[in-house]
Amino acid sequence: MKKLLSLLFCSSVLLFQSCLKDNSPPLVPDPPVTGQKEKVIEIQTDFGNMYVWLYKETPLHRENFLKLAGQQFYDNTTFHRIIKDFMIQGGDPKSKDDDPNNDGTGGPGYDIPAEFVSSLKNVRGALATARLGDNVNPQKASNGSQFFINLVANTHLDNNYTVFGFVMKGMEAADKIVVQPKNANDRPLTNIKMQVKVLEKTKAEILSEYGYEVK
Repeated sequence: MKKLLSLLFCSSVLLFQSCLKDNSPPLVPDPPVTGQKEKVIEIQTDFGNMYVWLYKETPLHRENFLKLAGQQFYDNTTFHRIIKDFMIQGGDPKSKDDDPNNDGTGGPGYDIPAEFVSSLKNVRGALATARLGDNVNPQKASNGSQFFINLVANTHLDNNYTVFGFVMKGMEAADKIVVQPKNANDRPLTNIKMQVKVLEKTKAEILSEYGYEVK
């Protein structure tokens, strides 16, 4: 009888110890990632810098612009077309050469399918793509590199030219560019060159530095 009680006691002790070993704190999920970096475009000009947010709702245009900027494709291209109360246009690699007459005819050698998003409008500061006319481009595909920055709300362009970004800060540079002397074809008489960089900022930094809230 004593032996049986001893065995039962030992079993109880072992069971209690086992329970203690298994009674570890519950797993706590990892905290959410903070400080994640976002891509921001910096367009440097002699008239000031512009800081651009590229919309994630237009992924084809966003990734293409980031790729070209990362390859320094845009560096030393010019804003080759300026129209007051309308827009400034740039991004043509042919604007780097000495022939002003071919500006606006170049690109990287490909187009991008249109990405029209109803909530993305041609408001002041909106970045949109240039393209060939409907008669030769009924699908309204975008030129692979040329873009324009709206200086006013151009609602007649909505759903005709893909809007893929927004100038968060620095529109005063665009306002200075558009009033520079130009010829009859709206080309500036003096080259207005750009350097385009990809910056990495947290959402908090974007809000603090550019006053723009990334969602």
